[in-house]
Amino acid sequence: MSKICALLLSLCLAFAITPARAGERPIVVELFTSEGCSSCPPADALLAELAGRPDVLALSFHVDYWDRLGWKDPFSSHEATKRQNRYAALLGLHTVYTPQIVVDGKWEAVGSDRADVERALDLARRDPAEVPVTLALDHGQAQIALGPGGDRVAVSVLLIGFDRRHVSAVKRGENSGRTLAHVDVVRGLEEIGRSSVGEIAVPIPWRCDRVAAVVQAADGRILGVAVHDAEPL
Repeated sequence: MSKICALLLSLCLAFAITPARAGERPIVVELFTSEGCSSCPPADALLAELAGRPDVLALSFHVDYWDRLGWKDPFSSHEATKRQNRYAALLGLHTVYTPQIVVDGKWEAVGSDRADVERALDLARRDPAEVPVTLALDHGQAQIALGPGGDRVAVSVLLIGFDRRHVSAVKRGENSGRTLAHVDVVRGLEEIGRSSVGEIAVPIPWRCDRVAAVVQAADGRILGVAVHDAEPL
C-alpha cells in the first residue's frame, strides 16, 4: 500500500471514530408570546430570523394569560404558561411577561431586544452542554435513544410537537386588525421520561409539522436536542 493510500485510510478511520463535538446540537430559543400582546409582533419577527439559522432550534410558546383580554390566541395553551412560570422560578424572576425569550434554558431576554438576545446566544455558544440524542418516527411513534453524558444530573426528556408557520387575522384585542405571522409554533409538550440514558418509545399525540426530543436538566439547562420532520399524513 502506498504512503498516500495509507494516510488517506488513517484519516478516514479517524473521522469515523471521532465523536461529534459538544456544542454541535442546536441552541434552543424559546419565545413566550401572545397574539393578544401588542409588544409581541417584533419578537415574533426576530424569532423568524433566528429560526433560519442552522445552529438554532426556535420554538414559539403561546401563553394563555392574555386570552381573557379581548382576543383568544388560537395557539395558546396552559402548558406554555406553566413552562414560562417554571423558568421564572428557575431564573429568579418576580413575574412572567411577554415577549420573553429563554435561550438554552439558562439565559433570558426581552424577546424583541435583538442585542440582549444575541448576547444570550453568544453565552450559550461559550457554555455548551450535550447529551447525545437520536430521534426516529415510525407509524405515529417517536423512538428516542439517549447516550451517556447527563447521568450525573436529574433530567427530564420532553417531546415537543410544532408547526413551521401559521398566519392569523386578529379581530380584537391589542393587535386588532393586524395579520400576524408565527414560526415554529408549539402545538404540544409532554414529559416522557426522567433518564438521560436508554431508549424511549411513545406515541405522538398531536398533529404537527415537526417533532423535537429535548433533554433538560432540573435546573433548566438544555442538555440534548434532536429534531425530525413529522411523518406524512
